[in-house]
Amino acid sequence: MEHRKQTEIAHYDTHAKEWLDAHQNTAREPSDGDFEGFAPRILSSYRYCYDLVNKYAKGKSVLDFGCGNGVHLPHLASIASSVTGIDLSETSLEIARKRIANLSQRKKISLKKMDCEHLEFSDATFDVVFDGGVFSSLDFDSALSEISRVLKSDGVLIGIETFGHNPITNLKRMLNKKSGKRTAWAAEHILTTHSLERAKMYFEKIEVHYFHLFSWIAFPFIGKPGGIAMLRILEALDAILLSLPFLKKYAFKIVVAFSIPKKRYETPV
Repeated sequence: MEHRKQTEIAHYDTHAKEWLDAHQNTAREPSDGDFEGFAPRILSSYRYCYDLVNKYAKGKSVLDFGCGNGVHLPHLASIASSVTGIDLSETSLEIARKRIANLSQRKKISLKKMDCEHLEFSDATFDVVFDGGVFSSLDFDSALSEISRVLKSDGVLIGIETFGHNPITNLKRMLNKKSGKRTAWAAEHILTTHSLERAKMYFEKIEVHYFHLFSWIAFPFIGKPGGIAMLRILEALDAILLSLPFLKKYAFKIVVAFSIPKKRYETPV
């Protein structure tokens, strides 16, 4: 296995083990958030992403691509007919299993340890592939090549990703790398406009929506008095400003819907 993959696995295994160790003597199960307590529905970007899931995945087969600790599995299972979650971090998958253990839709879900760049599924297996922000940990072309292969001809990739053009959030990302909150590979492989151009090699239709030009400033205050109000005000401002084309590239998050997968394409150069 490539060194970069081993580093990514070790990083997420470490964070998952810290969570498990901290809660081994308690009856606590994973909440609806991630390791840091972040609940996706708080942010407008994730709510929009979930709205797309509701639109495209109802009654369909879904692949949770790089599911990690399973933070998105409950919502996916509430909509889809079946959900398959894959990840290479076995310790993260252990938390995902705990998360769905008492879920009423748990029989819809199967979890597998699998490399997102080498999917062990037949062609045209899934109606929807969901990406909750895993592309920065992968080789983008390898991932999209496999996703386009396993999607049905009318299938769609729905994803939410960090965007890499805002100089302030890029600086924070570099600080996170130095502090060990992010790996070097993940910090340096955030999606950009170039990535969106590359996606056209694998999908006929590329749809992108932009979020959090300034509202990311409120993120550290979400759990504090007035934090949610601050977030909502800045998100409303963002909605206005991000309607201007020249500001879109400075968004912190993008939500994408890639459809009409290309089953035959030339090898990218």
